[in-house]
Amino acid sequence: MAVSPLAGFNNLSIPSGKQQSKFAGQSVRAIPIRVLTVGKKRSQGVQLIVDEYMKKLKHYCSVDDVRIKSNPRNARDVVAQIEHEDMAVMGHIRPDEWVVMLDERGHDVGSEQMASLIGDAGNKGASSLLFCIGGPYGHGRQLRERANISVKLSSLVLNHEIAVVVLIEQLYRAWTILKGQNYHH
Repeated sequence: MAVSPLAGFNNLSIPSGKQQSKFAGQSVRAIPIRVLTVGKKRSQGVQLIVDEYMKKLKHYCSVDDVRIKSNPRNARDVVAQIEHEDMAVMGHIRPDEWVVMLDERGHDVGSEQMASLIGDAGNKGASSLLFCIGGPYGHGRQLRERANISVKLSSLVLNHEIAVVVLIEQLYRAWTILKGQNYHH
């Protein structure tokens, strides 16, 4: 069953350039954030970094780390593997949740734009914000259709462990921007 996206979210405009977040210093609803990663078990070092940033991020909003095993049904065919991962991801998406798909072909966003994206979701009534990091072969058709927006963290293709570290750090940076704390390290 496909879930329809929230009205108004597909028309999100991401400001271009390095302009300041439109929400900097304003009141933004502390929307819960979930980070969903499809992949193998994380290395101990990566998990330590993720845990550190999750702890920092929890000062601003609730945050959950959701992991789905890549190739959950041990399919030998890549297409079948993507479909199985896609079904597993779709099973975690809530109807009133705003979904951000991370993809190397997505919108190129900077830190200020990420802050604006979080502010928009919080102020437009989404129940929560879900960031989806795909498995080794990317995202499936259902998620691509359901996602409210697709963004890229880098022009480089990042494996899921590096992508989750970059994402969680950028979510923390976005909240410091939203709160006018000018995080620079």
